[in-house]
Amino acid sequence: MITKDNLWDVITSHQGETFYTAKGLPFTYTIKGGEFFSDRKKKSITRATFEKAFLKLQEDTEHRITGPKALNVFGAPYIFAIFSQLGILPSQDDT
Repeated sequence: MITKDNLWDVITSHQGETFYTAKGLPFTYTIKGGEFFSDRKKKSITRATFEKAFLKLQEDTEHRITGPKALNVFGAPYIFAIFSQLGILPSQDDT
């Protein structure tokens, strides 16, 4: 089970793999310290931003977060894609 405490370790362990945004754009990433660097974006996304998005998903008991924009954090398309492909997003069947 992925928790806030092991989230960054899980994300770090998948660096170099290919992920796809909601629009189908492929990307890979590397982790340097507490920062995420995508091959499609110049600015990094911090570990704290991933944790903030993770907590938003945990608190979303009504499953209102159905796409990247609903996360309302910097780099949401990348965060949402990773969370989706790693099974971090709650299943819509859980409602």
